Amino acid sequence: MPFPFSLRKAALTATMIAATALPASALDLTNLSDDERNALRDEIRAYLLENPEVMIEVFAELEQRQAQEQVEQDKTLVQVNAEAIFNDGFSHVMGNPDGDYTIVEFVDYQCGFCRKAHTVLQDLLAADGNIRLILKEFPILSEASLMSAQFAISAQQLFGAEAYEVLHNELITLRGNVTEARLVELADDLELDGAAIAAGMNSPEVQRILTENRELGKRLQVTGTPAFVMQDTMARGFMELEQMQQIISAGRAAQ
Repeated sequence: MPFPFSLRKAALTATMIAATALPASALDLTNLSDDERNALRDEIRAYLLENPEVMIEVFAELEQRQAQEQVEQDKTLVQVNAEAIFNDGFSHVMGNPDGDYTIVEFVDYQCGFCRKAHTVLQDLLAADGNIRLILKEFPILSEASLMSAQFAISAQQLFGAEAYEVLHNELITLRGNVTEARLVELADDLELDGAAIAAGMNSPEVQRILTENRELGKRLQVTGTPAFVMQDTMARGFMELEQMQQIISAGRAAQ
């Protein structure tokens, strides 16, 4: 079975480390005879068997470098797509619109971890009055996800930000089978016109917003929910409150 790429890369790195233990004359790897090449392999194998901790060090270094490369790549992605991320003109803003720290969440109403993240974010907004939270509808899990997102955006288009926020908070906690009739009933219970919202679910504007969010997520390499942009940092997956606060504190300190 072929080695995974990262394992081959780590093994190659370890090989080069082991090779440095050989005499300088043996390091001309482009001009070795078959006997010299076999001798080098034997020396490297012996070195690694005698010093297996080298591989652990190599893997740790490799993981650290890959993580740093991902961070730098993410920062570039955020910078290139900043206007669509932070100022698209249609995504709902919660918290403090003039806050000094911005979090953008890609959310799917059928995502269990998004529901957990909703509670964390509510706690964060209650504890920190300088957070600007932008919500990106990103339905990727099911037909119910898409239906819920269409319904929420339609409500926003018809009745504004306040109606959207109230409905969003209900949809993210909604359990059981999602149907259009149930969404209409939910909206009516919130004193919104559920039938009117349902009628607008497939409007060109609703479809445009979902398409733009989908394309943005693709450019940012968002493959699951929840996913966050925290200032210039990408954070993929659920985080506890303390973890989010640590990232925020570090971001503010770097400003």
